[in-house]
Amino acid sequence: MLCLGIESTAHTFGCSIIESSGSDSMLRGRIVSDSRDVYKPPQGSGIHPRDASRHHCQISDKVFRNSLTAAKLSIKDIDVISYSAGPGLGPCLRVGAVIARTLAAFHDKPLVPVNHAVGHVELGAMLTGAGDPLVLLVSGGHTMILAFSEHRWRIFGETLDITIGQLLDQFGRHIGFSSPCGDRIEQLASQSSGDYQSLPYVVKGNDVSFSGLLTAAIRAVSDQGNELACGDVSYSLQETAFSMITEAVERALSFTSKRQFLVVGGVAANKRLAGMLKTACKRQSSKFYLCPAEFAGDNGAQIAWVGMLQYMATRKNIEIEEALVYQSWRIDEVEVAWNR
Repeated sequence: MLCLGIESTAHTFGCSIIESSGSDSMLRGRIVSDSRDVYKPPQGSGIHPRDASRHHCQISDKVFRNSLTAAKLSIKDIDVISYSAGPGLGPCLRVGAVIARTLAAFHDKPLVPVNHAVGHVELGAMLTGAGDPLVLLVSGGHTMILAFSEHRWRIFGETLDITIGQLLDQFGRHIGFSSPCGDRIEQLASQSSGDYQSLPYVVKGNDVSFSGLLTAAIRAVSDQGNELACGDVSYSLQETAFSMITEAVERALSFTSKRQFLVVGGVAANKRLAGMLKTACKRQSSKFYLCPAEFAGDNGAQIAWVGMLQYMATRKNIEIEEALVYQSWRIDEVEVAWNR
């Protein structure tokens, strides 16, 4: 079976095709093609939903056709169409939903809405082979610690305000970068002298808070006002934020006694964060899994894989008029129908 996944939650518009094999209870997936295009805002700016959605409209046909061409398939070969229904930016989500509805209606294909966060987690598990892990989802839209229980992904800890991705992006924009800024912050931190500057460290149980950290980091750069300060503050920002996350993760590993740990989401590509988490896993005798960097960020493959799992488990699709989007669709609201 072949499933087309359409991703459009924020800055990325992606189309991917996944092929399934094996039985319903032992389903395996193979990424046949993955095509995407990322909206890049002006320097020093964040993602404006209207501009990002306009970008998605302009490049959607090219990305869709590239995914079919790379797979050497036509739309007639596709068995199921899935789309990211949320959470995300409303104007961007609607672009993907409209395209999915149009393709499904015109070609008479089953249509499956997918929770974007579930997509991150399930694709990461598929690519790494993690079976029953504690999961850390870290991206521009998410910072949460998850474990699977009774047909849902349960949240064991999350951010109380902004996400780790927003922390890095907002700090990066203040010093002149354009979103996403994670790679630039990591590069600056690696070039730092290693002079750690004390910044607010806020962990409440398994929850974290980054807003005070952001304010203090921006103030530190503004007060010092030189290139060296940007590197040292970037280093201090990373060390503080990642230490907070690692503390919460290690507490959750101890509480759940999970012997597997998986990191997914765009910030999973940060080597310093991965190193800290790997050390924590070693202390807790838990095997460390990291989603491949190529698929850590937003992509259509995560939508295609969950759409495939959902359809194979239920054989249900939604009517075209019910194919809506949900900007604040939490992962723990999703009933997971497939066996685990």
